[in-house]
Amino acid sequence: MLNRSIILSKSNILWIILFIILLLSNIFFFVKYLNNQKQLSQFQTFLTTQEKNEKVLSFLQIFIEKVLKAETEVDFETRLRLETDVRGLDDPEALEQWNKFIESQNESQAQEEVKNLLEILVNKIQRQDKK
Repeated sequence: MLNRSIILSKSNILWIILFIILLLSNIFFFVKYLNNQKQLSQFQTFLTTQEKNEKVLSFLQIFIEKVLKAETEVDFETRLRLETDVRGLDDPEALEQWNKFIESQNESQAQEEVKNLLEILVNKIQRQDKK
């Protein structure tokens, strides 16, 4: 009878050890999972920022090439593309400044508004890079 209880208790100890190992491994993998979720969230935020920055830079590139460097009046197709791109930025401040620029009454006012627009867009990129 004594032998049987010793065997039974050794068996119980083995099961307890196995249970503890499994429990610890579950805790370990749960912590790894939480860490990966946090990294994924950070990466998604970074990716969203990069996409916004790419849109702003694309708009700026087209604007500089087609408007600032233009030697003739900007055609309707280019204006439409720029309007679409600035709306695609999904930024009310940039859109409002764009509207001020296109509604300018004279060249002096247009130059001032374009400076403001470029400043807003560059600041958006700088602020997003600091996040």
